[in-house]
Amino acid sequence: MLKFLLPVIMLMKFKDNWKMVQVGLGLMSFLVGLNCFHNMQVYMLGFNLGLDFISYIMIYLSVWIMFLIIISSERVKFTNNFPGMFILVNLVLLLSLLITFSSLNYLLFYISFEMSLIPTLILILGWGYQPERIQAGVYMLFYTLALSLPLLVSLLYMYMKECSLTMMLSSSVLELNWVNSVWYFSSVTAFLVKLPMYMFHLWLPKAHVEAPVAGSMILAGVLLKLGGYGLIRVLFMFQKVSLSFSWLWVSVSLVGGVVVSLLCLRQVDMKSLIAYSSVVHMSMVLCGLMIFSWWGLMGAVVVMVGHGLCSSGLFCLANMVYERVGSRSLLVSKGLLNFMPSMGLWWFLFSVGNMAAPPTLNLFGEINLIISLMSWSMFTIWGLMLLSFFSAAYTLYMYSLSQHGVFLNTLYSCSSGKVREYLVLFLHWFPLNVLILNLNLVSGIN
Repeated sequence: MLKFLLPVIMLMKFKDNWKMVQVGLGLMSFLVGLNCFHNMQVYMLGFNLGLDFISYIMIYLSVWIMFLIIISSERVKFTNNFPGMFILVNLVLLLSLLITFSSLNYLLFYISFEMSLIPTLILILGWGYQPERIQAGVYMLFYTLALSLPLLVSLLYMYMKECSLTMMLSSSVLELNWVNSVWYFSSVTAFLVKLPMYMFHLWLPKAHVEAPVAGSMILAGVLLKLGGYGLIRVLFMFQKVSLSFSWLWVSVSLVGGVVVSLLCLRQVDMKSLIAYSSVVHMSMVLCGLMIFSWWGLMGAVVVMVGHGLCSSGLFCLANMVYERVGSRSLLVSKGLLNFMPSMGLWWFLFSVGNMAAPPTLNLFGEINLIISLMSWSMFTIWGLMLLSFFSAAYTLYMYSLSQHGVFLNTLYSCSSGKVREYLVLFLHWFPLNVLILNLNLVSGIN
């Protein structure tokens, strides 16, 4: 496992050499891709680090997204806005993500899970846009910390009972009493905030709107997946308890998803619309994880990967518009089809991906989730129906409002798009649409 961690630490030494870090991260993501083993049960043990299939996919996703972030944040280098420090913060974030996804010890997992919060906070506060970023950072910090302290307590309680914090060694909690229910809720809430579940999602739009493009991409691409991954790791201890509460999570998620979809139709800010749409996608993932079926787990992992690539690409596009127009408002940046015609295609492709149309990964994942939810209870079809319809509605709303119409008269010249930007968008779109040809890669969990 060290051969993934050491290159990241080595790259920190070259933090002032932007091109070197770009090439290094690209090479590293290529090598992670070559490292796909056939027997991925628990592989490469040592130092309490190891991989199984889900963590391998998540590590691949985080290295890939980080590689794309460094390419798309070229503006930090041009404006000379502390580029060395920027690279360092991003690499520390990548390191903490790699440790989180590959740790086999619950305490190490918790520490690196919380450690990933600090670089994200520095990204938002240091390279964000408006003065409101301080409020956004505080929101994010307190939401995450307040609800993840119970997780630490529950881990210590587990250590007291089991005398071990190694994953897969702890026995599952069988009897359902109020102590175990409190233990279950305190273990799960930290991940529900990270996902974010409806009602714990208020920090997400704020953080996304104020973050720079790098912060948005890593938040949407990988940090939301930490919640889902943590649930997969923790829930198998609480199978009996969780089954008696699954009605709660599914109903809150479906109703919340529909409510947030309606909220998306009222947004004027491009970034906050994309942020709210990721709450909708993640509520589906939560439903799939909480009902304990193979279809649900498989669909949840596929949607997490698809959503990571798709919404990261959308944030990239929103940032490109922001760099040219100087505003994220959909009322100002209208008619983009007129003066950025070739970007219109990318907007269309990512919008289609966001509403889970073929041939994207999102389609496959959402079909899996819908099947698993309907086999759990046919009543969920009403929520799923509204969810699917409104997610298409707000995506079309965003596309038509930003691309069509009369563009602002104050814009007189503008670059239609640089090769670097097309490259970033292509590297988001290509895996999103091509991985559906080899679903063994993504759905080889069971």
